[in-house]
Amino acid sequence: MRTLPLADPGQPDLRSPQRFLLWVAREQLGTMAAGTVFGVTWMAAQAVLPFALGRALDEGVSGQDRGRLWLWSGVLLAIGLVQAGAGLARHRFAVANFLTGGARIQQLLARQVVHLGAELGRDVGAGDVATATGTDVQRICRVLDVSARFVGAIVAFITVAVLLLVASPVLGGVVVVGVPLLVLTIGPLVRPLERRERTQREMLGHASAMAADTVSGLRVLRGFGGEATFVRRFRLASGEVREAAIRTAALQSVLDALQVLLPGSFVVAVTWLGARFALQGRITVGELVAFYAYSAFLVIPLKTFTEAARKYAAATVSAGRVVRILEQRRTLTDPVHPRAMPAAGAALTDVRSGLRVRPALFTAVACTSPDQGSALADRLGRYVDAEEVRLGDVPLKHLPLVEVRRRVLVSDKDPVLISGPLREALDPPRSGRLIEMTTALDVASAEDAVDGLEGGLDGVLTERGRSLSGGQRQRLALARALLADPEILVLDEPTSAVDAHTEVRIAERLRDLRAGRTTVVLTTSPLLLDRADHVVLLQDGLVTAQGTHRELMSGSDAYRELVTRGEAL
Repeated sequence: MRTLPLADPGQPDLRSPQRFLLWVAREQLGTMAAGTVFGVTWMAAQAVLPFALGRALDEGVSGQDRGRLWLWSGVLLAIGLVQAGAGLARHRFAVANFLTGGARIQQLLARQVVHLGAELGRDVGAGDVATATGTDVQRICRVLDVSARFVGAIVAFITVAVLLLVASPVLGGVVVVGVPLLVLTIGPLVRPLERRERTQREMLGHASAMAADTVSGLRVLRGFGGEATFVRRFRLASGEVREAAIRTAALQSVLDALQVLLPGSFVVAVTWLGARFALQGRITVGELVAFYAYSAFLVIPLKTFTEAARKYAAATVSAGRVVRILEQRRTLTDPVHPRAMPAAGAALTDVRSGLRVRPALFTAVACTSPDQGSALADRLGRYVDAEEVRLGDVPLKHLPLVEVRRRVLVSDKDPVLISGPLREALDPPRSGRLIEMTTALDVASAEDAVDGLEGGLDGVLTERGRSLSGGQRQRLALARALLADPEILVLDEPTSAVDAHTEVRIAERLRDLRAGRTTVVLTTSPLLLDRADHVVLLQDGLVTAQGTHRELMSGSDAYRELVTRGEAL
């Protein structure tokens, strides 16, 4: 058995959902093969049990031969023991296949999420990822679980057919022809069920994404009374999901009914025919009992066939969703021939806007458009490939991405706090000096956020830190960025949700902590701008003025208008 999680989940085959399912099975071929062997043994033991029972009745009871009765009773006991042992081992390997396959797929999805990073939401919604890691993984693993029983059912059917053909060609022919016909009767329902399941899963992913977006923006929605509108939208979406689920369940109920009706009817037909043959003397009493037992046993393989068909249809739909996530590719890639990293202390330049961030200074950028400021931050951190952004004389896109991330850190205006212990959420990989967590929290003026959490630093954050206020989340995210202590730190509106007194403290302490390090703050707050070493005005995406805050206040009408919001001084 494998130890979970897997050291390496592998490289999946993403050419189609079917190939992906086959790849998952191949990656755990050992346990799949073992499960199949025990599944075949388990089913075959059940298949030959009626034969041994019939021989015991004919030779031991009807023939009044005590020795043959003991012999066949011993054979029955041995078959029962083999069946019990094989069934136990089959179930154990089935569980191992389920857990291993689930862990493998979830690790692949987690690796893909980390790989895509900030680009994840471009083509894949949060609802799709949540559904894939939960329901879809389980549906795929159910196919791995049923596979051993499916192969065993095929072998058992062949075994029973041979035994019946030897005992009675007519009854054997009924089984050989009848069982495939029953399977073919169910087959045409599988494809429509697959289509309905796919539609339902797509609608469910859309509704889940809408619910997640609504919850994350609930505070904003309440601010302008938009709850009712979004409630109506979600009710409509959930109603569509419900209707799709009802359509799927209707067809599923037909399959479930046929799973009982068809095998039951077949057992009745075979038993009736066998009874007539026994009355006519064409078969013995023992063979009649065996035929009845065969017919009752065949319900198991038939149910397994229909169960496998149903689970395969659901797994194909789920595998398609997983494949769509795994086949997403980053637009940001490492250069084929990366350039050498510039020495520490190199200037960061955005040619497009004309911004030159001088090393070891606290630079503030006042943008007339918040969106243009965020776009500038993305370019400076290489979250978009831009030839115009250079570190020293080398374009960022020609440098290894991991090195860019190590030297340039961007903290955006809507930072996310991962749920879990606060201490872990605030402990990023360090790329610079070893700063104490208490120091970073003090600079970010975030002690109240820690004190307000039960357990303090050892307390647990709820999802996305929703139990905290917007200002508390913003200050904790600032502390996290300061702890990383990168060579170049880019902060996009780091104090937009805090009061003026707190903002003054943050501005003073931030400048002192980052002394000798390059810091870029995108802001229009005069409290931050006044404490910057260098201030740049960005209008329509271009640098139009620069200097100190006081110089620009007296020498640039556009800057003064932006910072004072048009108020007279």
